[in-house]
Amino acid sequence: MPDNTAYVAAAVAISAAVTWALRCLPFAALAPLRASETLRYLSVCMPAGVMVILTVYTLRDVSLESAPPAGLALAATLCLHLWRRNAVLSVLGGTAIHVALASTLFSHS
Repeated sequence: MPDNTAYVAAAVAISAAVTWALRCLPFAALAPLRASETLRYLSVCMPAGVMVILTVYTLRDVSLESAPPAGLALAATLCLHLWRRNAVLSVLGGTAIHVALASTLFSHS
C-alpha cells in the first residue's frame, strides 16, 4: 500500500494541474479565434438561429387553434421584439401575457 501522504499530495497536485489547465485553455484559445471570420459570422447569425430552433421546439406540439394563449403570447412576443428590439423585454412580456391568459382562460373551466 502506498504512503497515504504521498498519494494524497500526488492526487492534489494532479487535480490542481488539471483545474489550472482547464481554466487557462479558454484564454489560450481566445486569441486565435478573435481574428476568425467564421466566428465573427456565427456571432452575427447564431442568436437568430438559436431563437428559431427554440421557438420551433417549444411550439412543435402546440395547436395554436386549440391553445389560444400560446398563439396570442407568441404574437405579443413578436410584436414586442419588433417594436423595442429587446430580447429580455420580449421574453418577459410574452411570458407574462401567456401566464395571464392561461390563468384567466383556464381558471373558469
